[in-house]
Amino acid sequence: MDTGRIRNFCIIAHIDHGKSTLADRFLEVTGTMSQRDMKHGQMLDTMEIEQERGITIKLQPVRMQWQGHQLNLIDTPGHVDFSYEVSRSLAACEGAVLVVDATQGVEAQTIANVLLAMEQGLTIIPVLNKIDLPAAEPERRAEEIRTVLGIEVSDILHVSAKVGTGVEALLDRIIDRVPPPSENLIFLEDAVFSDPSETKALIFDSTFDSYRGVVCSVRVFSGSLQRGDAVQLLRTGTKMLPTEVGFLNPRYQPTDSLQAGEVGYIVTGLKNVIDARVGDTIYKGKHAETSLPLPGYSEVTPFVYAGVFPIEGDQFGALRTALEKLSLNDASLRYTPEHSGALGHGFRVGFLGLLHLDIVQERLEREFDLDIIITAPSVHYELVMNDGSLLTITNPADLPDSGAYSEIREPWMRITILVPAVYTGAVIQLCTDRRGLHQNLQYTTEDRVELTFEIPMASIVTDFYDDLKSQTSGYASMSYDPIGMRSGALARLDILLAGDKIDALSQIIHRPDAHRIGEKWCQKLKEIIPKAQFAIAIQAAVGSRVYARETISAMRKDVTAKLYGGDVTRKQKLLNKQKKGKKRLKEMGKVTVPQDAFFAMMKK
Repeated sequence: MDTGRIRNFCIIAHIDHGKSTLADRFLEVTGTMSQRDMKHGQMLDTMEIEQERGITIKLQPVRMQWQGHQLNLIDTPGHVDFSYEVSRSLAACEGAVLVVDATQGVEAQTIANVLLAMEQGLTIIPVLNKIDLPAAEPERRAEEIRTVLGIEVSDILHVSAKVGTGVEALLDRIIDRVPPPSENLIFLEDAVFSDPSETKALIFDSTFDSYRGVVCSVRVFSGSLQRGDAVQLLRTGTKMLPTEVGFLNPRYQPTDSLQAGEVGYIVTGLKNVIDARVGDTIYKGKHAETSLPLPGYSEVTPFVYAGVFPIEGDQFGALRTALEKLSLNDASLRYTPEHSGALGHGFRVGFLGLLHLDIVQERLEREFDLDIIITAPSVHYELVMNDGSLLTITNPADLPDSGAYSEIREPWMRITILVPAVYTGAVIQLCTDRRGLHQNLQYTTEDRVELTFEIPMASIVTDFYDDLKSQTSGYASMSYDPIGMRSGALARLDILLAGDKIDALSQIIHRPDAHRIGEKWCQKLKEIIPKAQFAIAIQAAVGSRVYARETISAMRKDVTAKLYGGDVTRKQKLLNKQKKGKKRLKEMGKVTVPQDAFFAMMKK
């Protein structure tokens, strides 16, 4: 097709503002899918976990036809943890439909996604969705968009994705406003096409199919791709012969070729999941040695780290294979082997946030049938060693003694919180309690406030978001960006059971909080760990100093129950024998930490 009739665009929005429902209406209005075939909502949310939770996790491309034009849509996630998926979608498009809920208005992730789109130079088409709801306030929300994002009210379309109002007008606006591929090659600012006959295509997503191998979603920037073409990946040098090319509508639809400007998929025929990485360039031409790859994507930096261990030791190999396949499908996943004295062999895995961690855990259990334990989430730290070198650690158990380093640094974030003005005090109190530094307070409307804080990442990776929602009755929204590493009064808090340190329960904390956190965990573990034949001491310590202690009393067996009379010395003899046995158990006994203890750490 003539590139002048191609439009590549994505849908961006805050979570639950109606992106996937709008994508469904696009499929229906353009005739891509009949209403009979649309058996459930969110047709582009193909994973079972997406449909159950009602959220988009993976970007999903689809091709449609409208008024003689080819529309390539990429549906994107809305949660802040999956912003990397959004950035990859933007790189394959020239336009973005910004969806804002007419009942809720501009949210924190709305702003973050718009900034991402502007950085890529995309044309933004603003839309107010859910105008059919009784609580909708389209005029008020349109003014809020103008105030916060600087978009003129006259440019904002009013639609209802649920009932289809305004969807056809939106499709027409996309054709009018979004430039065709040939007019917008900002993404290629560093790429040089030495030969017009060269083919270059960017891999923006990959999946692994058990029967067909690696399947790549691609945007073709020059030339064309056909089945059987001899192509190679410029970054890795891997050579391949695609066994199929096509597009999604939304099912796999084979075609003769993919032309410049089009979005589609290729079945690579590769069986090794690490051979076709997201961000690599597919090349066809005569100058592979000198041709420059497309810019690709910046390396993603995980924010949260946790240990992932199989419950059964013989599942370690299966866990490795599962993580390899997931990392192909999820380019933000990072993992390295790790050993724990309490949990055995496993992996240290980096995530973009707690929701990302939760989704990966559920996918490992569902898709790969694995039983796993995930340790308490933590962040990465930088140590300035005594010799001046820098050491980065992601596992609290790896923190050396305080005498080995002169400074410890932790990552800080800038968080933006949008909340009704009535909850301002509660949010400020919550953030300051987590060591947050207040930076700015701005009214976006007369009853809505935007708060900006700088806060340690470690303070928001566990239960911060849950507490924020609880304090604001669910009305607050949050986005965050890293601002660098800062030094702090940090120390490792160790949990000792019967004198043995449990490395999987260690955590790095703010030293002034050692007593409060230690006391909390000792009490929690006392409830979880079962009684034994001897007393179990639970201690929370920083170095050699114990900050909190609880004791689980010994399980008492009535050894005198069989006595039915006689001299009291018989009873005393049995009790003394029991006492000696308990003393020996205390010296030699080991405490088994149940899985509930690690789950409790996860949900702290």
